[in-house]
Amino acid sequence: MDEVVFLLRPRRDGWVIDATVGMGGHAEAMLDTSGPGVSVLGLDVDPEALARSASRLARFGDRIRLVRASFRDVERVAGAADVTTAHAVLLDLGVSSYQIDESGRGFSFQRDEPLDMRLDPSAPRTAADLLNTLPEAELARVIFEYGDERYARRIARAIVHRRALRTTTDLVAAVRSALPAAARGRGRAGAVHVATRTFQAVRMAVNDESGALEAVLPQAARLLEPGGRMGVIAFHSGEDRIVKRTFRRLAGAQFAVVEPSPLTPGDDEVRANPRARSAKLRVLERLT
Repeated sequence: MDEVVFLLRPRRDGWVIDATVGMGGHAEAMLDTSGPGVSVLGLDVDPEALARSASRLARFGDRIRLVRASFRDVERVAGAADVTTAHAVLLDLGVSSYQIDESGRGFSFQRDEPLDMRLDPSAPRTAADLLNTLPEAELARVIFEYGDERYARRIARAIVHRRALRTTTDLVAAVRSALPAAARGRGRAGAVHVATRTFQAVRMAVNDESGALEAVLPQAARLLEPGGRMGVIAFHSGEDRIVKRTFRRLAGAQFAVVEPSPLTPGDDEVRANPRARSAKLRVLERLT
């Protein structure tokens, strides 16, 4: 939070686009630390998250404008809101703690919930649809590519064998049954649950998160005014590689990468919020 505010906070009147507004934490910090002429356009596909952020940000009145939309459409949404340029664009990728702990959509392996995993509840395909219909080879590719899971082929074979999967408990059981005995404990090196990588991979595939990221980055760059900055917080190594590669491609006469290496949370932040441990923040600035 501190790094986002320090690096992206506008120094004059205008717009900030929080393209993953979620619970409104970053938007609130931006508005609290900026002058009254700064406004935030917030996007999110989750209607419940938008309702919660609307309540949290109501005190800012017309300085906040919330739209239910995917960040892959950020240019269209900004145009419809008469936002032609922005001082800052923020993307905080992945899922929020609320979605993991309270949404009941199967993002967490800690409870028995339906295999949904849609960030947008109106999207056509659920996690159950994907797990129960994808060919084994494609399922293995998804788990390996999006989850960095070394046992992806074994897990895909176990999922196909156990079809039809309906709940998170079914998926955890399939993952655990596929692993060698030495890997079936709580997690490798005692840190990561055995199903973490598979759940992450399925969620990313259901929501086409990498495709959306590839689509939004050039749009967000075009929306920046001179001196404006785009910040992207990624929790997945593949997504961070997409951001790094895109920023390097854009860097030159018009854009510059603000920090050569991504910013990561300090020890105090990780202790206060262990889910932040894998976060990486990269920032791009428009020069001309």
